[in-house]
Amino acid sequence: MAISLFDMFKVGIGPSSSHTVGPMEAARRFAESLKREDLLARVARVRVELFGSLGATGKGHGTGPAVIVGLEGERADQVDPECVASRMERLQESPNVHLLGEHTIPFDVRDDLIYNRHDSLPYHPNGMTCTAFDPQGQICSEKSYYSVGGGFVVDENATGAERIVEDDTPLPYPFDSVKTLLEHCRNHQRSIAEVMMANERVRRSESEIRSEILHIWEVMQACVQNGIHNDGELPGGLKVRRRAASLYQSLNDKQRVDLISPALSAMDWINLYALAVNEENAAGGRVVTAPTNGAAGIIPAVLHYYVGFCPQANEEGIICFMLTAGAIGILCKENASISGAEVGCQGEVGSACAMAAAGLAAATGGSPDQIENAAEVGLEHHLGMTCDPIGGLVQIPCIERNAIASVKAVNAAVIAMRGDGKHYVSLDKVLRTMRETGRDMLDKYKETSRGGLAVNIIEC
Repeated sequence: MAISLFDMFKVGIGPSSSHTVGPMEAARRFAESLKREDLLARVARVRVELFGSLGATGKGHGTGPAVIVGLEGERADQVDPECVASRMERLQESPNVHLLGEHTIPFDVRDDLIYNRHDSLPYHPNGMTCTAFDPQGQICSEKSYYSVGGGFVVDENATGAERIVEDDTPLPYPFDSVKTLLEHCRNHQRSIAEVMMANERVRRSESEIRSEILHIWEVMQACVQNGIHNDGELPGGLKVRRRAASLYQSLNDKQRVDLISPALSAMDWINLYALAVNEENAAGGRVVTAPTNGAAGIIPAVLHYYVGFCPQANEEGIICFMLTAGAIGILCKENASISGAEVGCQGEVGSACAMAAAGLAAATGGSPDQIENAAEVGLEHHLGMTCDPIGGLVQIPCIERNAIASVKAVNAAVIAMRGDGKHYVSLDKVLRTMRETGRDMLDKYKETSRGGLAVNIIEC
């Protein structure tokens, strides 16, 4: 297992980890390679071609401005979201790109940023090729990259999405299946969170791990707060109105929909938290990839539920939640996919639901078997879910889908905690099924906006 908890949970910006965060990182890597190879000063032009899902829905997912700021050396966890949002407008006024902030070249978005809507590169649907030319128009460097979901980027030498992080550091408890993970728990009398903590300590101290987890939680909380205090329309042309702010106001005024059932009032708050995060994501705000931006609202929503509605909630529970959720996310990534362009939304929202269900079960005292059961229930009931964003925007059905999956995650944890962990279908088998289902799914249902809801509506 080469993936760290902090590879699964990354601070970035919206609206998409695969279409915004990943391409920004890829573009930055390309610019850095030019400098490393002493080519930067020779470059007179750079062309970036987007393929597959990046080409099909990149405009709606903010890929263009992400590529530009990436070429200029920005990182997703540090860049000002407002800067990215306005970058294309500034490019119209001054058609230049400042490679790594050191070398200025002209950049014409019509000729130098190309969206190939129907062509794909080998290995993965989210491909992009960066080409640098010298003053004579000769190619001095050309590299291809793949944004394989969740902000992960691999280059053309990585044959497929399997090589994610070049890290062969020996781990005390390596696992590549749920079966192996549970065997570690049983053989060493450790919880899933303790197994993850032991593995993470290979890379950094326990105090650093705890501090970084709590920092991620702080970013999640800030995202919710931003979401519930911003209203108006989301960008992109669909004229989708934000709902979190008005929902928050109505809940505080106790004008809830709990006329249906007061016992369901917690559901209102779970919906609120998820909507707030994903509206911020759709607006290009600061979010935590968990495990993707398209599914970024689920884990924060369930964590907020844990803190606000579980009587024994504490800081240790938050850390346990995140470590456990990270373990499930790693298994989803390694054994199936978290990329909507590869397996549909089952890989994004389904994986996040499984992670959140497992985290909640762990934080509330679940055994490793109960935690695995919670994750299995959460993922099983997302199998076959397509990724069909209307207009190529991470808005409809993406925002509501996070709210629904957040409630599902809580219910999955409740179901598992009412049992003893024994169940018929293992999470390993569900992951295998998700991978196979993704292979069978037509490309038009995998983040291309060429099928499903994306075409069966009338756009005004």
